[in-house]
Amino acid sequence: MFERLPVVVVGAGAMGRHWIRLLITNPHARPVGIVDLDLELASRVAREESVTDAVVGTSLAAVARDSGAAAVINVAVPAAHRSVNEQGLRLGLPVLCEKPLAPTLSDALRQVAVANVTGQLLMVSQSRRYFNHLAALRDVVGTLGPLGTVTQEFFHEDHEPGFREQMAHPLLVDMSIHHFDAMRYATGDEPVSVRCTSWNPPWSWYQGDASATAEFELRSGARFVYSGSRCAPGLPTSWNAAWRVQCERGAAVWDGDAQLTVDAGDLAPRVPEGVEELAGSVAAFAGAVRSGRTPENEVRSNVLSLAMVEAAVESSARGGERVIIADLLETAYAQAVQTETGDDISAELQSWGNAQAGISVGHWGATGGGTARRGSRG
Repeated sequence: MFERLPVVVVGAGAMGRHWIRLLITNPHARPVGIVDLDLELASRVAREESVTDAVVGTSLAAVARDSGAAAVINVAVPAAHRSVNEQGLRLGLPVLCEKPLAPTLSDALRQVAVANVTGQLLMVSQSRRYFNHLAALRDVVGTLGPLGTVTQEFFHEDHEPGFREQMAHPLLVDMSIHHFDAMRYATGDEPVSVRCTSWNPPWSWYQGDASATAEFELRSGARFVYSGSRCAPGLPTSWNAAWRVQCERGAAVWDGDAQLTVDAGDLAPRVPEGVEELAGSVAAFAGAVRSGRTPENEVRSNVLSLAMVEAAVESSARGGERVIIADLLETAYAQAVQTETGDDISAELQSWGNAQAGISVGHWGATGGGTARRGSRG
């Protein structure tokens, strides 16, 4: 049995508290420190969640040192993700970051460079990959031949006062990234381009666009069609969306929860019994730290899920015009190279030559200058 990984949780808000509760009994990791700019809040959360032996403070460096932490879980607000991730990585600590990794692709590419320079693991917690029925769907799709169409519908009446209700794109940026990422996981296919429109219904309590539709062209030639809203009273779907996958030899429908139906001869889905949601993220992260293997949500891979979001937002801003994701990545790369002020990060970015070279998946633990320790995908 492995020793539980001692971690510092950065962010003591509602989501931070949720993570701390999970970690108290988690077999893979344990909370030994809590960091928040609001020291009173962090202390209160430690007291109320009965982790009074955890070191509490406003400085990640100090808390990590005093607690003996071996890793960081970043649950700060999205705008602070890059700063916290870089601090943790430069301290020599692997980091598990809540999604979204970054507000922009340019920022995400800089974080890939930081991970390379420091040689540390940066993984994104796309926790909705970790559902047993989604794993079963993935296995089914792998046996049905060429992919034709994937559709997802997500409709919820989602009241979350705070930064989400102030976002310009609360659906696409804060929620759809889960669905887009899960599509990549389930199909093994990758996005090429997108046409998207977004809007805000007149009854919406969000300031930004809470509804959207999008059609992605995938590398295989298949299409991924998405529609959703975070301000949709009545008949809610699963948080994981409602799915239909059509392939050459049959189809599969998943309600996003526990109902997976397959119409393909005698084929029947086999649902595994793994840990789910955040617990799945923790297990994958701790396993990667122990083994040196590259987890599925390592930062390089996650950039493409973020690219789907940014491309959808960009297409919507252009009135539904087709946006080619490779072009968007190269524009983001040029911005990162032009604006990065850190000498080591700038040199690392420039060494790639292009964005695609920088996000090649299959390794972590680079020592800078694009030199990497090879691992296997987990």
